[in-house]
Amino acid sequence: MEQNTEEFAIINNYLCIRMPREVDHHGAAGIRESADRLILDDQVKNIVFDFENTTFMDSSGIGIIIGRYRKISCFGGKVYAINTNKRIRKLLKTSGMSAIIEILEENTSNE
Repeated sequence: MEQNTEEFAIINNYLCIRMPREVDHHGAAGIRESADRLILDDQVKNIVFDFENTTFMDSSGIGIIIGRYRKISCFGGKVYAINTNKRIRKLLKTSGMSAIIEILEENTSNE
């Protein structure tokens, strides 16, 4: 059985969050808590959400992004989404997230 875990790394003032395969209500609280702790403890300036392994995301994922955007934008930071597949990109755009985060579309695989 494949684990549904996220990974966190801080690289040059960027908090990089590799999102799990499925981003839903069950895992959202853990992602929020870990990200918030790292934002405050390590004073990161920007956040990168990496969706390379993500095949499903519901509104909980949008909530994770909005909450972290609100925290990081207070300090002038930015939020990015990378490695989004067609489904995730569409969800981010139709939900209005593309107005507040930058969706980098260098990866068009997994579509």
